[in-house]
Order: sequence, then structure tokens, then C-alpha cells
Amino acid sequence: MEASLDEIDIGLLDALQIDARLPQSALGARVGLSTAAVNRRLKRLTESGVISGTAVTVAPEKLGRPVRVIAQVAVESEQLDKLDALSSVLTARPEVQQCYYVAGEWDFIVVLVVKDMGEYTALTRELFFGNDNVRRFNTHVVMDAPKVGLTVALGKNR
Repeated sequence: MEASLDEIDIGLLDALQIDARLPQSALGARVGLSTAAVNRRLKRLTESGVISGTAVTVAPEKLGRPVRVIAQVAVESEQLDKLDALSSVLTARPEVQQCYYVAGEWDFIVVLVVKDMGEYTALTRELFFGNDNVRRFNTHVVMDAPKVGLTVALGKNR
């Protein structure tokens, strides 16, 4: 069910998607509300699930993990318990940034961040070759990432 948002909610969400560290007083100044009113709205947006979390974006290359890999994975069986088991194995790994169960030729799209191809090769042995429910996988090594993010278009773009 889509949340009912007014222009103030959208303004708050737009600002927070750019910088979640903004103090509530600064958010209030942007949208014309008091700090207390901003607090109430953020609490409502969080309790309704519109705001699902707050995170810091780090630069993996600055932390010795410069290689991004996108892996497409096809499964042997689409039985729910086997899909759930593979999903659990993939999402439990800290190298996995994102994991999507998708429709089409492939069943999962997995985004990984690793220190080098040696580490990725070891992960393929564990996650893909070592899993009875993985039929095949395809690897795409990211050469450049002109845009990385999870922002949702709001405002006029909605």
C-alpha cells in the first residue's frame, strides 16, 4: 500500500536521502516546521515503514575493497525452501551488498564488493560452486560506477 505523503513529507525525505545527518532543526528550516513537528513527522514516517533505515555510505575502495562484481545466478530448483536457503546464504555474507530475487532468465542478481579477484574467486567456490541449488552463474566486473545509490525519486519526479 502506497503511503500518503504531503509536500512537507516529500521535502523531508528528499533532504534526508541526500544527507541523513541533517539535524532536525535544519530539516525544519528547509520545510517550514518546528523541530518538534519534524520529529513527529519522522517518527510517523518511520513507524509506517516509509523510512526503513538510516545508513552511512562508505567508499569501498578507501577500505581496501575496490572491486565491485555483479553476479547473475540461476538455480536448479525454485522450491521455496531451496530459494530461501540460497537467499539466506547470500545475504549472510558481508561481501554481498545487494541481493535481488528476480524474474527472467536469472533467479538472483547479487552485488558484491571484494578486495580483489582472488577473493571473488574464493567466494564463487563457496557460494556458487559449493551450493547444490546453483545451476550456473555469470559474472560482471564493474569497471566504473558513475552512479551508486538507493534514493527514490520524489517531488516532481513522482
